[in-house]
Amino acid sequence: MRDIPRATVGRLARYLQSLAEYGRPTVSSEEIAEAVGVNAAQVRRDLSYLGHQGVRGVGYDAEHLRGAIMRELGLLETVGVAIIGVGHLGQALAGYGGFLDRGFSVTGLYDIDPDKVGQTVQGFPIRHLDLLDEDARAGLFAIAIIATPAEHAPDVLDRLGQAGVRSILNFAPAVLRPPSAVEVRNVDLSTELQILSFYRTHRH
Repeated sequence: MRDIPRATVGRLARYLQSLAEYGRPTVSSEEIAEAVGVNAAQVRRDLSYLGHQGVRGVGYDAEHLRGAIMRELGLLETVGVAIIGVGHLGQALAGYGGFLDRGFSVTGLYDIDPDKVGQTVQGFPIRHLDLLDEDARAGLFAIAIIATPAEHAPDVLDRLGQAGVRSILNFAPAVLRPPSAVEVRNVDLSTELQILSFYRTHRH
């Protein structure tokens, strides 16, 4: 793995999105910085990890830079994503149209509810969770999204780890303790709302 700081990786993803919405052949660090809310010096430092240096007075070749960031983020080919837990949140995620535009494709939905297994959501058949290992080992997906109730999330994490899945986005309201080889990003919607409530309350 390249020695790029986590914060830089996060900003590279934001730079990539800004470039996707950019319509001119060259782009300056100042323009990227304004689009994502950082300063131009930070943009130049981040892009230097890719070996890219802008031309003074000209900037960066936008398409070349976009390709370099996609290569670094592993997005030159579409990445398969599995969603585990097909409740309201899982169904909403399955219907999110922005995945494909960002380089991802939902390739599997999984649940244990017998009333859901075999049904179709957004054109995707819901498979039983017992098939998760088989599908992961077959390379059907490389990233998994956990959208189960909190009590089921640790078991799903264990299953994914045993199947060799190393990249997981967790929407379940549970603190997961993955093994060191597994990267878990936690998205706790309730906590984020509480933080927003704090700023709303103390705005003045």
